[in-house]
Amino acid sequence: MAIVCVDAGTTLVKAVVFAADGREQTVEREALAVHRPRPGWAEQDMDEVWTAVARTVRAAVDRTDEPVDFLAVTAQGDGCWLVDPSGAPTGPAVLWNDGRATGRTQRWMDDGVLDEAFRINGSLSSAGMPNAVLSWLQEHDPQRLAASATSLTCGGWLFSQLTGEIAADESDAAAPFLDITTRQYSTELVALFGLDDLARLLPPLRGDHHRVAPLTPAASETTGLRIGLPVVMAPYDIVSTAVGSGAVHVGQTCTVLGTTLCTEVVTGTVRLDGVPAGLTIPSGAPGRLLRAFPTLAGAGVLTWACRLLGLAGAGELGTLAATSPAGARGLSFLPYLSPSGERAPFLDPSVRGLLAGITLEHGPEDIARAVFEGLSLVVADCLRASGSASLELRACGGGAASDLWLQIIADTTRLPVARSADSEVGARGAMLVGSVATGAAPDVEHAAHAHVRDAARFQPDDAAAATYGDAYEAFLDLRPASRRPVLTGSAR
Repeated sequence: MAIVCVDAGTTLVKAVVFAADGREQTVEREALAVHRPRPGWAEQDMDEVWTAVARTVRAAVDRTDEPVDFLAVTAQGDGCWLVDPSGAPTGPAVLWNDGRATGRTQRWMDDGVLDEAFRINGSLSSAGMPNAVLSWLQEHDPQRLAASATSLTCGGWLFSQLTGEIAADESDAAAPFLDITTRQYSTELVALFGLDDLARLLPPLRGDHHRVAPLTPAASETTGLRIGLPVVMAPYDIVSTAVGSGAVHVGQTCTVLGTTLCTEVVTGTVRLDGVPAGLTIPSGAPGRLLRAFPTLAGAGVLTWACRLLGLAGAGELGTLAATSPAGARGLSFLPYLSPSGERAPFLDPSVRGLLAGITLEHGPEDIARAVFEGLSLVVADCLRASGSASLELRACGGGAASDLWLQIIADTTRLPVARSADSEVGARGAMLVGSVATGAAPDVEHAAHAHVRDAARFQPDDAAAATYGDAYEAFLDLRPASRRPVLTGSAR
């Protein structure tokens, strides 16, 4: 018996075959293109994404001789993936990091709409969420909306291609349209965002007890899997990754070091008071939620720094950064490099990156160190915004391969950091959720205990932690200086 799990990220599709004992057996990967036809826009061809998923699944299946028990799918969240009544795309997908609706969310913020919505769904909307994109399309592309029957996310799109069924997982629907206490669509929220006429686009919901549908003959031919194979709609990627990291009990914390930096805490209660920040999402386990803080700028900041310093990759950047001491000799870096500003742990479309304190005495190694430290202070900032006490941090994503970065995160958060033994933690989470959905495991806690293993642990260093305590205060003091006027339609 084997299990195939797909994790369709923003820039990379992964198909993983897990053996009967839960070991990663085969991993196939394929890059995805993000198209930016205008400054601040981020789109993908929906058919290209499906084709990449089908190819990686077929390649993974071809490398195993075991019969496949089920296929589970997780994918990037948010965005707007519109389809017509036949299920075909009506245009490119608008992604979670698209900024065309920045002006819209700024007005909602100024008018108190985002604050009011948070009191219902526990999530702070940003420009790449479907409410903002649909509102923008109402004004700028009503013809596309008229041709569309459903607004999906990436996971829903792939599930429809595999099973022929149109649906949304609760994790995908939570922000922005669910009443988080009832886990049902909120007519009050739809009206609050001015989208009454577009409520028809919301897909049917699927929760923890309704994740499975059979593979269609057409998808069977494309993927090489048998007709009728159970297909599991797992929660979207940040949720599946938390599960795959082993963060399944109340109070456990996970940080995803990927395209987004996403710090998330498992909770058993809904909190709708306090300053609006982050997201509140069903966690893939009954009665559990995630307080999640997905940033707009993540490991892409390392890629930017490599270009800036003429380095081949993040490994070289880490090697260079290790030659500078904790605190980067007084440099402070605010890594808000997204053209759309930032959305976690605060929402501000105008915020921009900032390198402060630089003198003629600083070298490339100090800039490299400051980049890692700035990203790590964002993790600490998100933990603080969560309002939850944590005993450890479970780290995963491509950035978790860096020992230096994980040590800096341990020092800035003053928490032990554990790195997963899995190379594809999101796929592992989809496998665990799929095992529960198909009856192979009683619940995600048992599944995680059986299959999640740590590869390394990093303990905070007291001296470095003291340095970063001061650096964090400087980081917060600099934030007002990083704000710039938002010039809609420009590169800003």
